[in-house]
Amino acid sequence: MSKTLLSVVTVCYNSEKTIETTINSILNQTFTNFEYIIIDGNSSDNTVKIITSFKDKFIEKGISFTWISEKDTGIYNAFNKGLNLVKTGWVSFLGSDDYYKKNALEIYANVILKIDSNVDFVFSNVDVIDEKGKIVKKINSNWYWSKFKRYMDIAHVGAFHHKQYFLKYGFFNESFKISGDYELLLRAKSNLKTIKIEKNTAIMSNEGVSNNQAILAFNETFKAKYKTANISILSCFLDYIIALFKYYSKKILREIIR
Repeated sequence: MSKTLLSVVTVCYNSEKTIETTINSILNQTFTNFEYIIIDGNSSDNTVKIITSFKDKFIEKGISFTWISEKDTGIYNAFNKGLNLVKTGWVSFLGSDDYYKKNALEIYANVILKIDSNVDFVFSNVDVIDEKGKIVKKINSNWYWSKFKRYMDIAHVGAFHHKQYFLKYGFFNESFKISGDYELLLRAKSNLKTIKIEKNTAIMSNEGVSNNQAILAFNETFKAKYKTANISILSCFLDYIIALFKYYSKKILREIIR
């Protein structure tokens, strides 16, 4: 296999505490026929120094490694910068505090090599861990439009998008700050073609979402469902209220347990 099959994009900003683990998880993959792209938002800590220290290691393994460091307007602006550099047909986005399991790309490659060209999105199971490395949640839902149009219940971390999807539906909407990945996948509505891999391929960090971030995510989800997926405003409102209730109920319960 000579043609590079996969692309992985990581965006970061002041990620010196976590970026090394993320990059090592990429470097140590059992599958090496991929390119790795890092988009740094002009970090002021040691992030860039850590990134550049890996250059020779990627060269030794024959893995294409590209990075840039410049100001951006948010995560989805950085994602779009990465998309403009992608040279393959399949692209994944891995956070700077998330990481792949060692055989993740091999698992994805084995599936992608066999699927039809009309598939838009390939995803798997993901574990969510807290600051101590303890698994606090498992994301393992299958994709069903009836559920997905209500909330993002599948794992986006480390999943692969067919580049043709972006050419057909456009890049990430940069007006979003948190829920842009959900809005992107809503554009195809019930026509989204997905494949679920019943294996765990990635670990996602759960640093804790602030109240302001949670409310913003709920607001953006409402906007995405109403404007992008044409879901009725009543359904969007009911889901919004339910999401708020669940969020604050869990928050109160955690405080009581403490």
